[in-house]
Amino acid sequence: MSAEHHLQRLGFLTIGLFDPQNPAEGHESTLEIIELGERLGFDSAWLRHRHLQFGISSPIAVMAAASQRTSRIELGTAVTPLGWENPLRLAEDLATVDILSHGRINPGISVGTPMDYETVQHVLYPNTAQVEDFSKARVELFNRLVAGEPVREFSGKRGVVEEFSDRVEPHSPGLRDRLWYGAGSMGSAVWAGEHGMNLLTSSVVFPQDDETPDFAQVQARQVQAFRQAATEHAPDSPARISQGLVVIPTDSATTAQKAKYHAYVDERTPRTEKPQGPRNMLFAKDLIGTSEEIVEELHAHAGFQEVTEVAFALPFSFDHDDYVQILTDIAHRLGPLLGWHPAG
Repeated sequence: MSAEHHLQRLGFLTIGLFDPQNPAEGHESTLEIIELGERLGFDSAWLRHRHLQFGISSPIAVMAAASQRTSRIELGTAVTPLGWENPLRLAEDLATVDILSHGRINPGISVGTPMDYETVQHVLYPNTAQVEDFSKARVELFNRLVAGEPVREFSGKRGVVEEFSDRVEPHSPGLRDRLWYGAGSMGSAVWAGEHGMNLLTSSVVFPQDDETPDFAQVQARQVQAFRQAATEHAPDSPARISQGLVVIPTDSATTAQKAKYHAYVDERTPRTEKPQGPRNMLFAKDLIGTSEEIVEELHAHAGFQEVTEVAFALPFSFDHDDYVQILTDIAHRLGPLLGWHPAG
C-alpha cells in the first residue's frame, strides 16, 4: 500500500440478529446501531439478508425505518439474493425507499439458486419452481427496471382519474448508478464491471483453477479485473469498489469482551487455513487486535491495497454493547489511522 493511499469511505455491515421470542428488540438495536454510525461519521451502513433465520429478512423495511431516523449515512444491502425476489416488485420497493431517503440507498444483489431451495421451492415458487431463471439474466432485468426502461407499452389515463405508467414507479434517478453486485469469483467480478455495476467483495472468494489459494492475492486480482472491465464499459464514470472484512478492534474493549472476541475468532480460524468445498472457497481471516495491529495487517493485505472504500463486517453473534465498542473504536482510532476522515 503506497503512502499516498488513504481510506476514503468507511462503512459497516450488520446481520441484525434478534431473539425469536422478542424480535422487536433486535430490530430496534439495529436501528440504534445505524443511528450511532451516523453520529460517529461513518459513510455507510449495510444490512445482510437472512431468510428463515433469526436475522433481518427484510432489509428494505429496515432501511425505510432507518432513513427516517438518519439524514446523511448511506444505507445498503450486502447482499440481497435475487433468487428470493421478484425483480419488478424489488425495483418498486427500493425506488420507494430511495425517494424517502433522498437518494441514500445502495442496493447490493447477487444471483444463484436460493439456499436450501428444495425445502422452500414449493412455497417460494409453487407453480414455477422448475423453470425459474436464477442466472445473471435476472440481474439484467432488475437493472433495466431500476433504470426506468419500459415494462409494457400501455400508459396514460383509464377512466376518469386513474393514470398508469409504462415503467416502475416511483422512478428514482440515480439509483441505477448505485446498484452493487456481490462477486466472489473472477467471472462475476468481470461481469459486474461490464454491466455497469459497483463491486462488493467480501470475506469469501472463489479462486480460479490455476490460482494459488491465497485469499488476499485472489481478491486483489478480482478487483483489478473488475476495475479494468468497468473502465472499458464507462471510461468517464468510475465504478465504486467496497471490501468487507471482519474487523474487531479491541482498544477500548473490556477484559471480558476481549476474551469473548478472541474465542469467536479462534472458532472461525480453522476454516481460513485451507480451501473449502468443491469450488475451493477461501475465507478471509478475521482481524482482531489493537487498531495499530489491524492497520499493519490491512496495509499488508493485497485486497485492501486495491480499494479506498470498506464496509467492515460486525461479528454475527455479539451483543449491542459490543457493537457500540467496536464501531466507536473503528471511528475514533482505526479509521483515522487508515487516513479516513469522519463524514459530517
